[in-house]
Amino acid sequence: MGIVYKATDSVLERVVAVKTVNMAVEQDGADRYEARFYQEARAAAGLNHPNIVTVHDVGKSGDIMFMAMEYIEGVELRSLMADGQRVGIAQAVSIAAQIAEGLAYAHQRGVVHRDIKPANIMVLPNGPAKITDFGIARRRAASELTQTGMLLGSPKYMSPEQVIGKRADHRSDVFSLGVILYEMLCGAAPFSGENVTALMYQTVNFVPPLPSSVNSAVPQVLDLIVAKMLAKPVEERYQDAQEVARDLRECERHLTASPTASLASRTTPLAPEPQLADVVSRTVVLGQTVNRTREADKSPQEVPAAESPPQRIAPAFDSLEATQRLASMTGAATTWTPQTATQAVSALPQAGTPRWRRRDWLLVGGATVLGVLLAGAIVSRKDRG
Repeated sequence: MGIVYKATDSVLERVVAVKTVNMAVEQDGADRYEARFYQEARAAAGLNHPNIVTVHDVGKSGDIMFMAMEYIEGVELRSLMADGQRVGIAQAVSIAAQIAEGLAYAHQRGVVHRDIKPANIMVLPNGPAKITDFGIARRRAASELTQTGMLLGSPKYMSPEQVIGKRADHRSDVFSLGVILYEMLCGAAPFSGENVTALMYQTVNFVPPLPSSVNSAVPQVLDLIVAKMLAKPVEERYQDAQEVARDLRECERHLTASPTASLASRTTPLAPEPQLADVVSRTVVLGQTVNRTREADKSPQEVPAAESPPQRIAPAFDSLEATQRLASMTGAATTWTPQTATQAVSALPQAGTPRWRRRDWLLVGGATVLGVLLAGAIVSRKDRG
């Protein structure tokens, strides 16, 4: 919808990127688009962080609107992921951690991006990754431009609550980043479809395979982190992008210290096929309320702690089970108590004794009952004979 130029600021003598939009070609809704353009500038201009592109100036000349931004000698993340290419695990973790840190900074200042995708992430050679394009960002004091029910964002990277038209909050950005991390590790997005409708249906109803089942080089700890980032009910997801960043940085440290350590092992082999989320989880997703009211958005509000453990999503990719498995890997106490992924990751890379899960007991119990019934039938048949 516009052109970005490389230009020179003649006053400050610096190279800048100038994003321009010709409003003359916007016959319908020109005023609305102009308001959104200024909204992007305001959202980004208030953020000063090494992982967020800096906005220097914004204005209008005739029918041309322009925004002067920091010029980056880098590439879009999507170019590194073109044609199903995988990003190196260490680089993928580093990029995701940096974006999480930038998002945490924005969220702390009341700005939710709502369109996190590879095209909006710039990667510098041997330098930081930066978030750009706050075109549909929402501030706490939201205007009608971002009212509830509007489908805004890129379908491939939308959170379940965005897909069903709920009001997106900072945890939607966490989900979108989880999709990107999954795609970097696996070379394919966790959700796909022949059309937008099929894609959105998968986002709400299906659980992707573990990254390590697609790419055997992925350490199990990343399975656990991605599981929590992609949890469908927002209460099961990471509640803070800073917590995501901490876990990813911890993982990065272990990868750097011991790239061939037991982190790369997997305790349960799983086939790389999507699984249908259980009925309870789908009901939670469809019935959840995200965010609060527009009146409540005007002031920061802490997310209340859950009163009880969240419902499970699916046995293969469940954020609650992921935390339990991580607790087992880190040699946690036999009696497991709920804890955050951050607390569990901090104890890596100890390997604990494998523990039976509920379904293992059910399988053994069912096999035992079946054996008893068969034995009884054989004895009864001999007695009649």
